[in-house]
Amino acid sequence: MSEKVRVRFAPSPTGSLHIGGARTALFNLLFARHNNGTFVLRIEDTDTERSTEESAAQIVRSLKWLGIDWDEGPEKGGDFGPYFQSQRLELYKKEVDRLLVEGKAYYCYCTPEELAQRREAALKAGKPPKYDGCCRNLTPEQREKFEAEGRKPTIRLKMPEEGYTEVDDLIRGKVVFENSVLDDFIIVKSNGIPTYNFACVVDDNAMKITHIIRAEEHLSNTPKQIQAYRALGYDIPKFAHVPMILAPDRSKLSKRHGATSVEEFKDQGYLAKAIINYLTLLGWSPEGTEEIFEIDKAIKEFTLERVNKTAAIYDVKKLTWINGHYMRELDVNFVTEETIPFMIKKGIVTEEEAKEKFDYIREIVDISRDRSKTLDELAESIAFFFKDVTEYEEKGVRKHFAKENAAKLLTLGADALEKLGDFTLETTEATFRNITEELGLKAAEIIHPTRLAITGRTIGPGLFHIIVLLGREKTVERMRKAVKWINDNVHAEE
Repeated sequence: MSEKVRVRFAPSPTGSLHIGGARTALFNLLFARHNNGTFVLRIEDTDTERSTEESAAQIVRSLKWLGIDWDEGPEKGGDFGPYFQSQRLELYKKEVDRLLVEGKAYYCYCTPEELAQRREAALKAGKPPKYDGCCRNLTPEQREKFEAEGRKPTIRLKMPEEGYTEVDDLIRGKVVFENSVLDDFIIVKSNGIPTYNFACVVDDNAMKITHIIRAEEHLSNTPKQIQAYRALGYDIPKFAHVPMILAPDRSKLSKRHGATSVEEFKDQGYLAKAIINYLTLLGWSPEGTEEIFEIDKAIKEFTLERVNKTAAIYDVKKLTWINGHYMRELDVNFVTEETIPFMIKKGIVTEEEAKEKFDYIREIVDISRDRSKTLDELAESIAFFFKDVTEYEEKGVRKHFAKENAAKLLTLGADALEKLGDFTLETTEATFRNITEELGLKAAEIIHPTRLAITGRTIGPGLFHIIVLLGREKTVERMRKAVKWINDNVHAEE
C-alpha cells in the first residue's frame, strides 16, 4: 500500500468489552501490523447518559489483558489527541458552525413527539419513516418563533434527495444505498453534543484514518457518514465491514448464550492467548488448516481478502478446546501464576500460602493441567491437595468402595506405605503392585479405591504422583479415614 495505513478501534464505554468488539480491535491490530501501519484507540464517550469512566477503564483493561496493544490513544497519547471524544467538543463545534454557514446543515426544532407522530403517519401511508425535512428551509421569523417557545433545536445535515450513495466495501464489495431513503440525520443533539455519525467522521479525518474496519452492523451508517465526509470536504477512507458473530442457533448473540464479554471469559479461567487465537479464526481463514497459532503468524498472514463474507458462528466448545491446548503447552510457571488467583478466590490457599508454596503448587499444576480446560477447572481439580476430602464421588463409591475387598486393600496399602522407607514414585508404585500380586489381583483393584480415598474423585493425574506430592502422612490418614467410612456407610447397609 502506498499510503501509510492508519486504523482505529473506537468503542463506546457503555458496558464491558464484548467478544465482537474484541474481534474488531484484533482485526484492526492485525491489519495495521501486517501493513506496518498505526493502530489507534479512541474512546467514543459522547453518549453522556450511558457512557461511564469505569466502562472506559474496563475496556482499556480488557484490551491490555488480551495483548491488543495500540500505538496511539489513552495512556499513550499521540500527535492526534485527545483520544476521548468528550475532550474534542471544540473541534466538532467548529466544523458544525462551518456547515451551518455554508448552508449544508440546519437547525431543527421538531419535538420528539412531533417526530414520532410523523413517523407513524408515514408508516400508515406506506412511506419510509424518515424525517420529512420540515425545518430544512425555515425563515428567520419561523426560527425566532420556535426559539421564543423555548424549543431547543438539534442540527441536521442536508442529504441529497436523489441518486445513490455507493460504499466500496473491502470485504463485501460494492453496496448501493438509494438517497431517497436516507433522511437529514441529526449531527448535533439538542444538548449540544454531537452524534456518533458526525463525531466519528470529524475524528477519523483529524486522526488521518485510512481504513475503517468495523462490525457489519455499522454498514447502514456508512452512507450517512460518506455524505458527511463530502459535506465537510474530507477525503473518504476505505471501509471494511466484518460479518456478524451469531450464536450456534444463528440468532443474535446475547447473554442467554453464555459469556459474551472478555472480562467474563477471563473470570471463567480462559487464557488471553486462547481467546486471541479463537477470535482470529472467527470470520477469518488462515492459509492452511492449522487452528493453533501465535499472533505473530496471524500478523504475517492477515489480509482483508481472507475475511469471510458470511456470519461467524460463536462456538464456546472450540474456544474451550483451544484453551485446553494452551493450558497444556504454555510455560508451567505462567500457568501456575494464572491459576493461583482462582485458588485464592475459592479459598483453597491464601495469598501468603501461595507465595510460600509456589514451587509445590507448580508441581501439582504440572501433573494436573492436561486434564483441565480452564484455570477455574484446574483450581477446583487440585483443591484436594490443600483441603481435606469430605465427600466421595457417588459413582466411585458404587464402583470401587462397594467392592467386598475395598476396605481390606486400603488397609493393606496404608500399612505398607506407613512402613515404607524411601517415599518415591517408584517405591510407592512397587508397594501397591506387590500387594495385588501376592493376592492374585490386578493393580487396578487397589489403585481405584485409593484414588477415591485420597482425592474424593475417580479421575485425575497419575495416582503415584498424587501420593508422593500429598505426602505419606496425609495419604495414609485419608486411606484409613476411607476405611472407616466404608465400614460405617457401605458395610453397615449390608
